[in-house]
Amino acid sequence: MHAILSRPLALAIGLAVSGAATAFSFNAGDIDRDASACTDLNQFVNAKWLAANPVPADRSTWGTFEQLDEASLAVQHQLVEAAARDADKAKAGSIEQKIGWFFGAGMDTAAIDKAGHAPVQPLLDRIAALKTPQELVAWLRADFAAGRGIPFRFGGRADYKNSEMTIAYAFQGGLGLPERDYYLKDTADFKAKRAAYQEHVARTLQLAGTPAAAAKEQAQWVMDFETRLAKASLGRIDLRNPQNQYHFVSLEEAAKATPHFDWTAFFREQGADVGKGFSLSQPKFFEELDAMIAGVPMAHWQAYLRFHTIDDAAPYLSAPFVAEHFAFYGQALRGQKEQKPRWKQVLEATNDEMGMALGELYVAKEFPPEAKQRALELVHNVREALKSRIEHLDWMSAETKEKALEKWAAFTPKIGYPDKWRDWSGLAVKPGDWFGNVTAAQKFNYDWRMAKIGKPVDRNDWGMTPQTVNAYYSPTMNEIVFPAAILQPPFFDAKADDALNYGGIGAVIGHEMSHGYDDQGSQFDAKGNYNNWWTEADRKAFDARTDKLVKQFDDYVAIDDLHVKGKLTLGENIADLGGLATAYDALQIALKQHPKEAKEKIDGFTQDQRFFLNWATVWRRNFRPEELKLRLNTDPHAPAMFRAIGAPSNMPAFAEAFGCKAGDAMVRGKDEQVRIW
Repeated sequence: MHAILSRPLALAIGLAVSGAATAFSFNAGDIDRDASACTDLNQFVNAKWLAANPVPADRSTWGTFEQLDEASLAVQHQLVEAAARDADKAKAGSIEQKIGWFFGAGMDTAAIDKAGHAPVQPLLDRIAALKTPQELVAWLRADFAAGRGIPFRFGGRADYKNSEMTIAYAFQGGLGLPERDYYLKDTADFKAKRAAYQEHVARTLQLAGTPAAAAKEQAQWVMDFETRLAKASLGRIDLRNPQNQYHFVSLEEAAKATPHFDWTAFFREQGADVGKGFSLSQPKFFEELDAMIAGVPMAHWQAYLRFHTIDDAAPYLSAPFVAEHFAFYGQALRGQKEQKPRWKQVLEATNDEMGMALGELYVAKEFPPEAKQRALELVHNVREALKSRIEHLDWMSAETKEKALEKWAAFTPKIGYPDKWRDWSGLAVKPGDWFGNVTAAQKFNYDWRMAKIGKPVDRNDWGMTPQTVNAYYSPTMNEIVFPAAILQPPFFDAKADDALNYGGIGAVIGHEMSHGYDDQGSQFDAKGNYNNWWTEADRKAFDARTDKLVKQFDDYVAIDDLHVKGKLTLGENIADLGGLATAYDALQIALKQHPKEAKEKIDGFTQDQRFFLNWATVWRRNFRPEELKLRLNTDPHAPAMFRAIGAPSNMPAFAEAFGCKAGDAMVRGKDEQVRIW
């Protein structure tokens, strides 16, 4: 799934539906008239706003997306508080009652603090009783079946070779630090993060009763254990290659690869029908994990399992556990100064476990059905512009164009919210049982996902909730999805001029469509199958163009001497470039239908200028240094300030709109200029 923004923000706000102007709309007063768009579009549009809007204490970033999040959280808060207040009177078994009891239990901090870590103690007792590798494997099976799962990831998704069917995927995992480089590279920052993590492990174990000396020793065991997993893991760039995401094996082949881990018994306990086989996606990782099952001392396994069991549960335990969890993951890793208020923490958990149920309440209150039609019109216009761009490519053969257009014709747009809501009747939620409700929801959601394995892909499924300010493209579904909450300023405003809407949501629509043709999406065909539809010459021409985009972003320095990783962010950068160019073409078509408006200036800016100004407005964002460094290592999206300038600097239309000249920083030379889609 390729989203326009990492770490989707759970929102519930419908301001755009009414077309009302908001504080988040493009504002010409924010423009720095002393700066030059031709030197730095981000500086020109956003510098004044960024200087006046530092990152709040309970966040690690602050910008357009976070503004929308903060405002909408207040609306969501009203929904869940009303549900909690009226839960006992609500219809028995209704989502209103379940959300009310769920949220209300999370807000009962007196009861949660009184319980301490008692809710997780039965799990720790079972870990302490493990004696043999066979008992360990049985524990791992049961832990997955409960909806947790250590030390790899497991789930269902479309078969890369037969996108109509859902199959099981086992994927590398098990690391507490963000990715393998944090364990293996000896930069000062990585070494500091390793030390902080090891201290966090020790403190977490101590909170659950392990003596200080033993906790320190066990923290070293955990670090050694995870370092061994990291050495067997692929890095983020390698994982972007679909070949490293899919490795189909039969149960017999899996048994040979991991003789100490019984996959047949595992699938039986998960309730997953794997049929002829499944994807053992990173074979070397699982071979190493199998060796560790047989060879790592049980005491070390127990320390690893004990820590992760406590750490995963920490947000749902008493205040000391919540504080310790925040101290590492919020402060040390991201630079966040303060914890979010309790209601935001509980609301986040509500979205994690019952997000689509909350989405149903949100849509009923905030997003009328007619809003879908407005968005579909924009989708249609951008889609037609993309078709024209493909047809007129000068570097692609007719043979490959035909396949590209087949894929274009098969795009499925989803707008706002699902056509059919999910059934929550099987989830049992109790008043006053925070940890019990969270674990019940985790198992309920896991069982729901397991039931899909071995069955046809459900085309009604959504990978994001309606209250999420984001959008995504799925290569195996060949669909573009726009949740209700992104249809608001500065992305979309029914009363705004065409330039703002095409520079906002139009570019987002084009971005998601372009993901179908990025370095990953281009390896999947119109039906969503992993299948080469390119001639060899066309693929070489594509790679030559994308290599130039890799270099462009490699050259951006984000903080200190740390550069953006062009290969890690390539897919998103292709999508930004293709999406913005396509949206610009769609704007020109719209302006031809309204020639009078096309010639008028608004706030002193032409429609072409306002198009690019709103694009940059979307990407205004401040970062804490720790957060920015984390994202440079893990995020497939380039930092926002480079997204604001990266695509426009490749477009002659931008230079023409602002009268930029050759040699200006925002005008890339002909040899450097990138045009792909």
